Amino acid sequence: MIQLESVSKAYGGQPVFRDITWTIVGGERIGLVGPNGAGKTTLCRILAGAEEPDEGRVSRARGTTVGYLPQEVAVAGDRSVLGETLSGFDEVWALEREMETVAAALAAGPADAAALTARYGDLQHRFEALGGYRLETEAKTILGGLGFGAGDFLRPITEFSGGWRMRVALAAALFAEPDLLLLDEPTNYLDLEGARWLEARLKKYPHTALIISHDRELLNNSVDAILHLREGKLDLYTGGYDDFEKRRGEKARLQSATRAKQEAERAHLQSFVDRFRAKASKAAQAQSRMKRLAKLEPIAAVIEERVAPFTLPSPPRPLAPP
Repeated sequence: MIQLESVSKAYGGQPVFRDITWTIVGGERIGLVGPNGAGKTTLCRILAGAEEPDEGRVSRARGTTVGYLPQEVAVAGDRSVLGETLSGFDEVWALEREMETVAAALAAGPADAAALTARYGDLQHRFEALGGYRLETEAKTILGGLGFGAGDFLRPITEFSGGWRMRVALAAALFAEPDLLLLDEPTNYLDLEGARWLEARLKKYPHTALIISHDRELLNNSVDAILHLREGKLDLYTGGYDDFEKRRGEKARLQSATRAKQEAERAHLQSFVDRFRAKASKAAQAQSRMKRLAKLEPIAAVIEERVAPFTLPSPPRPLAPP
């Protein structure tokens, strides 16, 4: 579907990631994790085509549609909540508005009622062919899952706060069902009920989804793999976030053990070289060990990403309202 070939990106001379090669296969649901500042949002923007890499190439299969919801998006205009959610289907929305106009004209009993009736029939046929009734029902279902009530659907977006406008943008992204859905911290503006609804929705997403999130439950319940971006490199782990932590821990312990073993071997070889380099009878052996030292590839020390937890204590007794 989408392939990254030797992609690199830097800001102000500081590399974000280097020489990344990765292929996104259709139907995958992937959680993208890594330390703050590792470049997760930058990678999403490159995949979405909103930003170009400094080096390398991004290849997309012909006809691939990509939907990208950043952490913050300006949703404005005079559209209703439902209208904005259906914004990717403007033809359907325009047909519905014209049907309403023709129906209102017919209600007045005009002389050209026959022509208007025929026009209404044509519009209705086209509306049904495009799945208009089904689409509107589905859009309302998504909006309901994200916390909107039936009375909110036709209210102008301008009446809502920024957080609720973000929910409308999320609803529109989910409703459009692009081939690749990119979500950057989609639960930031959701309450617990909305976040759990989103989990279930993403779990059944019919195409490919890449989700940046710090929500452990979302990543445990909605994705099939975790993509770890750290120190400019990508590592893919199958399973949810708990599986990723377990396997990454095992990998880190193995790396630490291998490094300790290598350091012991390096010290042993260096000790022999220092001791016998000057002795003619041992010079050949010392030279052999020097070559062995030169061939030892350094193993990086494991740097723990986890930060120390802190606790905000509860008050000693329940506080009076509010």
